[in-house]
Amino acid sequence: MSDFQVGGQAVIEGVMIRSETHVATAVRRADKTILVKTRPYIPLSKRIKVFSWPVLRGFVALFEMMGIGISSLNFSAETAGQDIDIQNGKEITETKSNTLLLILSIVFAIGAGVAFFFFLPLWIASLFGVQKDALLFNLVAGGIRVTMFIAYVWILSLFKDFRRIFEYHGAEHKTIWAYEKKEEVTVENATKYTTLHPRCGTSFILIVALFAILIFAIADTIYQLNAGHPPQLFVRFGVHLALLPLVAGGSYELLKLSGRTRDNRITKFMIKPGLWLQLITTKEPSAEQLEVAVVAVRASLSMPQNVEVRELADA
Repeated sequence: MSDFQVGGQAVIEGVMIRSETHVATAVRRADKTILVKTRPYIPLSKRIKVFSWPVLRGFVALFEMMGIGISSLNFSAETAGQDIDIQNGKEITETKSNTLLLILSIVFAIGAGVAFFFFLPLWIASLFGVQKDALLFNLVAGGIRVTMFIAYVWILSLFKDFRRIFEYHGAEHKTIWAYEKKEEVTVENATKYTTLHPRCGTSFILIVALFAILIFAIADTIYQLNAGHPPQLFVRFGVHLALLPLVAGGSYELLKLSGRTRDNRITKFMIKPGLWLQLITTKEPSAEQLEVAVVAVRASLSMPQNVEVRELADA
């Protein structure tokens, strides 16, 4: 294994890769050229000691990756939008992103996600009349949440544009495998690896959903013992929402552990559901898509490129 881990995500017609020192986003333009944007990156856990503590570092890292991911998606969307305008014969002028619109979009997306994947399963579970049994209630709510998420990503995979993102997701994993196996990061070396990876964000979401069942059941039991009755729907929702940092941080530690002990038989069993879910969220990429992922990995690690790219400095 390599000395440190790299991670990333698929974006529109490209891949973002984060190393310990840089974030690089590579995008395939409509004219087939590759545009790569690289900027220095030092995690908060490396800059502020308290943020390196177990569990807390996971919650902090989650917000960091959300910020990096949104920025990379925005860059790839702008690049894709410019390509469409060029194809339509429109003149392109460089403009700054509408920050307010982006913030409002993010707030709306997070709010909709919390309502759909967090509150709705609690409300549906309450219809089963199992509120007095904390474990059973959270098993039902957790099962509904996981089912809804799997159905959601499966529906997305049916759309051509999302399928291409899933192909770039597969390309990201293949190139990371090549790096972790200490091979030169090239299209040829990455091709032979699987699109499934135990440290994938898809697996993280599934771990969060399953770990939440345990934490929420314990919290509901403590509440019921002290109050003498099970929490009402909105009280339960508020308590569970407040516990999300603990759930996210604990899930992050489990994901890191699975990455370090992936050859252990118990670990292999535990990560299977996440790998099965990646059969939906990753697809076999083309050589051109792998090439973009290779560029992103090499840029994030400050390696010289082995193909011609256009480099864009971070503003």
